[in-house]
Amino acid sequence: MDNIADLPTQCDFGVKKNSKGHRNGWIGYKLHLDCADGDIPISAIFTSASVHDSQAAIPLAQMSAERVTSFYDLMDAAYDAPQIHAYSGNLGHVAIIDHNPRSGAKKLMDPATKVRFGQRSTVERVNGDLKDNFGGSTIRVKGASKVMTHLMFGLLAIAAKQICRMIV
Repeated sequence: MDNIADLPTQCDFGVKKNSKGHRNGWIGYKLHLDCADGDIPISAIFTSASVHDSQAAIPLAQMSAERVTSFYDLMDAAYDAPQIHAYSGNLGHVAIIDHNPRSGAKKLMDPATKVRFGQRSTVERVNGDLKDNFGGSTIRVKGASKVMTHLMFGLLAIAAKQICRMIV
């Protein structure tokens, strides 16, 4: 997986639009996650804050495809690119990606696809759990490898918690 090594991991500046369209900026890093139903983290890629989410999509899909068998790839509009759709299809997955109108008309999903797309909130819940309960928002170490280690321990704890919930 040479393409993961190509992604930068130095500390830099990132900007993202929130749900209300306002821009939020931060200095640091970004953790890209792939999660399964049941809020179980499958794969994670750690990058510089400036890396766009779509740049990590294909390496993340490669990593996850080696670990689990899945049928769908659920992604928000930031991932709406022909290369990502094609790669998902090459894996034998159904790509359910919110359409990004990019100065055109928004394409709506059919009702069944929209219901399945609603499960995309899984990754948002895992991100929220990592930040709120497992130290993801209060990191007190410096350096990419130390920050990544801190976050991976949080993801390990989340995975264990969610798997135990499924067993009981």
